[in-house]
Amino acid sequence: EPLPARPTASLLPRPGNNTPPETFSSGFRAECEAAAGWSLTYSRAGLAVWVQLLEPDKSLHRIKCQMECKDVAAETLYDVLHDIEYRKKWDTNVIETFDIGKLTVNADVGYYAWKCPKPLKNRDVITLRSWLPMGTDYIIMNYSVKHPKYPPRKDMVRAVSILTGYWIQGKGATNCALTYLAQVDPKGSLPKWVVNKSSQFLAPKAMKKMYKACLKYPDWKQKHNPHFKPWLFPEQSTLPAVALSELSIQHADSLEHIDESALSETKDDRGEASDEDSVN
Repeated sequence: EPLPARPTASLLPRPGNNTPPETFSSGFRAECEAAAGWSLTYSRAGLAVWVQLLEPDKSLHRIKCQMECKDVAAETLYDVLHDIEYRKKWDTNVIETFDIGKLTVNADVGYYAWKCPKPLKNRDVITLRSWLPMGTDYIIMNYSVKHPKYPPRKDMVRAVSILTGYWIQGKGATNCALTYLAQVDPKGSLPKWVVNKSSQFLAPKAMKKMYKACLKYPDWKQKHNPHFKPWLFPEQSTLPAVALSELSIQHADSLEHIDESALSETKDDRGEASDEDSVN
């Protein structure tokens, strides 16, 4: 399924979603604020996690995290979510991550591979990502695509980001709030303990780790190419151009089905995060 052409200065909705970009971003924000259909699984110290099961007895579900970020400016959090070199430093679950190419001034394609808790296989994903500053707020969204040069690897399970998004809300000059909303198909019949552990333990842990990374980012960035921020200054980007015609939508049902439903949790956790909380 080919990807349709899109204007440059807007979010890129997943093909099949014909909503205009402006309505698409406001619809995403409304979903972030919605309460109906969500089950609260964690709430402590300014951090909350909800889960929405889409199909009973299946691993496909949505997860939503909200976190108050004291002493972190909205633009700092936005930079941290974009800065791939810094992610390699603070995200201990990353196995490999890199940008593949750019589509527009505010859209690119990237690869991300991450550790999963034992005994699950590690996952990877290729996503089309777009971003949009909106005054004191920012939105970053992504969904899975296929790229001819990066087919599924034998040593990984190719997961599918149906839709993943971050909404950063500025709360004055030095504070912000982050909402993370994801619907990911981790490909495979995952045991229920994975879903429970993701929402009740791994997602909060990952959000806290991101918050700590934000606090340290200004000092780190001062020493590491401080003026290089291609997500703010697209003329700085050295990524090769990628044509939409090179990409196609990644459907979950076209990938190999991995049955891990019978696997039991082990005490030796290889990964500190899981499918939903290490999403690029």
